[in-house]
Amino acid sequence: MSRNAKPDTGAGTTPGSRHYRAFVGDTQTYDIFSHMQFSLMTLLGLRQEHTLLDIGCGSLRAGKLFLVYLLPERYFGIEPERWLVEEGIDREIGSELAALKKPRFLYEADFPCSGFGVQFDFVLAQSIFSHASLSQIKRCLNEVRKSLKPHGLFAASFVESDHDYEGDAWVYPDTVRYRVSTIEQLAVEAGLKCRKLEWFHIGGQTWMLFHEPDYAFSIDSLATMNQIVPLKEEMTHYRMRSERLERIERHPLFRMAASVRRFIRRR
Repeated sequence: MSRNAKPDTGAGTTPGSRHYRAFVGDTQTYDIFSHMQFSLMTLLGLRQEHTLLDIGCGSLRAGKLFLVYLLPERYFGIEPERWLVEEGIDREIGSELAALKKPRFLYEADFPCSGFGVQFDFVLAQSIFSHASLSQIKRCLNEVRKSLKPHGLFAASFVESDHDYEGDAWVYPDTVRYRVSTIEQLAVEAGLKCRKLEWFHIGGQTWMLFHEPDYAFSIDSLATMNQIVPLKEEMTHYRMRSERLERIERHPLFRMAASVRRFIRRR
C-alpha cells in the first residue's frame, strides 16, 4: 500500500466479507481484539525472547503487536487463508518490519503445529475452537501438546454453552458452542491440564489455559496484582464501549442511516 494511500479499514463492511479486516470479525473492534490478545499473553508471561505460535493468525490482527514486541524469528502463524496474511503484512505490518522480524507461516487448515520443527513457549488460538468440530479441536490439542515446551502455555477461546456442537464440519463465520467440561475432557485426552481463565473477551467467549499436567503454573508467579488490576480495568472499559456500540447499532435511526449509506454506495 502506498504511503499516501488512504487506509482501507473496511468500516461498515459486513463481518465475514472478503476484506482483510472484516473476514476475521467486526471491523469496529479490530484493534480492540489486538490489544485483548496482546495484554493476555504478556500477562501470562510472554516476553520478547519467547517463541509464540498464533493459530489462525488471520490478517495479523494480534500479530501486528506481537511482531513489534518479539525479537526476530520468534513469531509463528498458522492460517489456511494465505491472502489474509499477505494483506495483513501489506496493510498492517509493512514489508520492512516483516523483513526485520522474519515471521514464519504455514498456510494449512489442519493445525500442523509441529510442522515448524519448533518447541513453543506460548501458543494462542483466539476464536478457533468457536468454529471447530470436536475432532478438529482434538487434533489441535494433540498438535499443540507435541509442540509445547515443558513449561509452555496455550491460551484458547471458545463459546461456552450447556451443550456441545455435534457436527463434523468447520463452521464460519457462524460459531459453535461447547461445555467447559467437554473442553476439559479433551485436554485430558491430549495429555494436558486446563483451567478457565477469568479474562475478558470482547466477543463474549471463554478463555481456557492449557499446559502440561506437571507444570505448577500460577499467574501470581508471573505478574503482581499491581499489573493485573489495571489491565482488568481497561478490559472493563472495552466491554462497556462494545455494549454502547451494540446499543447504538440496534437503534432504528442508526439502521436506517446504514441502509441509506449502502444505497448511496451502490449508486
